[in-house]
Amino acid sequence: MIRHRHALIPVLLAISLAACGTASGSAGPGGLEVTELRYQGSVGAVTFPELAEHLGYLAPVKLKWIGNTISGPQDIQAAATGQTDFGGAFNGAIVKLAAARAPIKAVVGYYGSDKDSYVGYYVSDGSPVKGPRDLIGRKIGVNTLGAHLEAVVKEYLKRGGLTPQEIAKVELVVVPPVNTEQALRQGRIDVAALSGILRDKALTRGGIRPLFKDIDLFGPFTAGSVVLTQRFIQRNPNTTHKFVEAFAKAVEWTQTHSRDEVIDEFKKIIAARGRNEDAGSVAFWKSSGVAEKGGVIDAKEFRTWVDWLEREGEIKPGQVKTADLFTNEFNPFQNGTAS
Repeated sequence: MIRHRHALIPVLLAISLAACGTASGSAGPGGLEVTELRYQGSVGAVTFPELAEHLGYLAPVKLKWIGNTISGPQDIQAAATGQTDFGGAFNGAIVKLAAARAPIKAVVGYYGSDKDSYVGYYVSDGSPVKGPRDLIGRKIGVNTLGAHLEAVVKEYLKRGGLTPQEIAKVELVVVPPVNTEQALRQGRIDVAALSGILRDKALTRGGIRPLFKDIDLFGPFTAGSVVLTQRFIQRNPNTTHKFVEAFAKAVEWTQTHSRDEVIDEFKKIIAARGRNEDAGSVAFWKSSGVAEKGGVIDAKEFRTWVDWLEREGEIKPGQVKTADLFTNEFNPFQNGTAS
């Protein structure tokens, strides 16, 4: 049930019409071409650009929130079509959008999986599901199709010996993350993909057990990156450098400060932005999951998914070159240090 590549055609048509909406301009304060960046946020959570702005790393650039999203593919499509200035998604989703000739470039890693932050696939304690083959004919709740959660499921099933025909009988159901636990407990789905705060809160309530985790298959890894359009980078090199530098420093700040310090700042940010949100969930934050210092992108974090999508027949062999998908040139930690 990976989203068919034809679904990207309207997006690509829109890209050619979006140039007039792409942020750019003559040099302003500090030589910056643009001093306001549009973005989508996440309910009850803090993004790295928001943290960067809060810590003063982004100034004089300011953020303009235009709404929230729960879908990485939607977020990077919004960036590709000029609705926002940047977006983030699972690296496999970035590969697919690039394969459809969207002019995007990944510039910094922003989330991943490690021993503290991972995606777990959970079943009820009394569930008969014990392994991959038991999932045939079952429903798995995921946040969106064509992204991290689906790719992990497909890999788990393939490694479990299921044929493509059998894998097709495992139904992926899109469920908003905040409702996934409830859907599992009510029996509307057989397996719930849970991560971060929502996973930990569900585990404290008991009654569920893990079937498998993404790190069981891939080990610790940075799973997603933030993208800019190539047009934005070309027209706004100074702003691009400022944005990526601030973003990277915010990632590094969470990697080098205590969990309590990070949570305290997250609570301040949520309170200050006034979106009528519950900040209680951030108390469960444990780590960013980003593997490299400051979100520096390792080529293998894209090569893994290029190879996987080629094997799955989602993209043609050689259709996408890993080196064309990302750049670390704006990241001050690319050589392991930053001022």
